Amino acid sequence: MTAAGAPETTRNLRTYHLQRLAADMTRGPWTVTFDYLVQWLAGQGWAANTRKSYRQSLRSFCSWAMATGRVTESPAHLLPPVRVPRGNPRPVDEATYRAALASADERVRLALLLGGAMGLRRSEIARARREDLVRDLVGWSLRVTGKGGHVRVVPALAELAEVIRAGPAGWLFPSAHGGHLTGHHLAKLMSAELGDYSAHALRHRCGSVAYGVTRDLRAVQELLGHARPETTAAYTLVPDDDVRAAMMAAPA
Repeated sequence: MTAAGAPETTRNLRTYHLQRLAADMTRGPWTVTFDYLVQWLAGQGWAANTRKSYRQSLRSFCSWAMATGRVTESPAHLLPPVRVPRGNPRPVDEATYRAALASADERVRLALLLGGAMGLRRSEIARARREDLVRDLVGWSLRVTGKGGHVRVVPALAELAEVIRAGPAGWLFPSAHGGHLTGHHLAKLMSAELGDYSAHALRHRCGSVAYGVTRDLRAVQELLGHARPETTAAYTLVPDDDVRAAMMAAPA
């Protein structure tokens, strides 16, 4: 996975999945059977998204084992596909968002703005550097490296650009142990200000507000860095008035 350029977050996730399976196994990895994997997956009380992710990890690992001669066939090849219900947008409400911005310290406030106003993922926020801020004839933008190494340029609010420019060079969220804060740790700091909402709800907030203003799903897709517009649709809460207007237009 490293040779293929898979991001560290993905490598860590796949490794964790295999470690979870290994902790429950009483046999070696090259003797595991299809029936065992089915029973193991069936015994877990996971949500559909988690179950689907584990299935992908098992299929990838077993395909590698077969390709490298460790097994003669993949015991995970016939694992049943997992149907994931369509997700519903859950943007942080504006009152909570504004209150969080008002109460957070300077560092967390910057993270909240990067998530809620610019739609960055927690890992993208954690890896942001002062040098990623660029300026063209239109204004300031932030160069963001997202999933799969995809780079997008996100327009930056003037307020954000000034805060970033005023700081030292390097990571916007440095760690005391060197490098930058992990996305997981930064998300905990952000969630502490958001009450019942997760840090990821900030991306839903950004997508919903952006779509409400532009009505342009493709533009919001580029803003959020999604590979498919179907994913963006799950991040954008359509205003009730729009749904009512669509219903009223149908008879006509």
